[in-house]
Amino acid sequence: QDLQASQSACYWLKEVRYSDIGTLAWMITLSDGLHNFIDGLAIGASFTVSVFQGISTSVAILCEEFPHELGDFVILLNAGMTIRQALFFNFISACCCYVGLAFGIVAGSHFSANWIFALAGGMFLYIALADMFPEMNEVSREDEQNGSALITFAIQNAGLLTGFTIMVLLTMYSGQIQIG
Repeated sequence: QDLQASQSACYWLKEVRYSDIGTLAWMITLSDGLHNFIDGLAIGASFTVSVFQGISTSVAILCEEFPHELGDFVILLNAGMTIRQALFFNFISACCCYVGLAFGIVAGSHFSANWIFALAGGMFLYIALADMFPEMNEVSREDEQNGSALITFAIQNAGLLTGFTIMVLLTMYSGQIQIG
């Protein structure tokens, strides 16, 4: 059996038994695949609207995905995967973006792209808020013990309100923005 395993083309994926890898790694891989599918859906729908919007959406998602994928890679390593396994499963989940891209192009050309943007925007807001609020609560608890809870509360809410204001202004005046 060892001889057969060593001659296998995917031997490098079998360095650590999959049963020894934490459940968190599989949850991250599947949820990242869904997230990447939605990213691809948004990119595909954007390209059906215009090339400029498609490129700007692609750049925005690229800027968001780079730190996201690095974070996922570290989580996969901490969950028990080897470097090769983490790279492979990160790559597989990233390939879901291409499937979403194909669906986005087809759906964007047959339906209104605004429905796809609403779905993608809702997913992005959910992911951001689901990640952010537990961190904000933890910081608030730490500062509550130090006696500076009011300052932390004000800073956190100012940041949220600033972000919401920017999104509302971009939504209201996006048609009037001209570059160059």
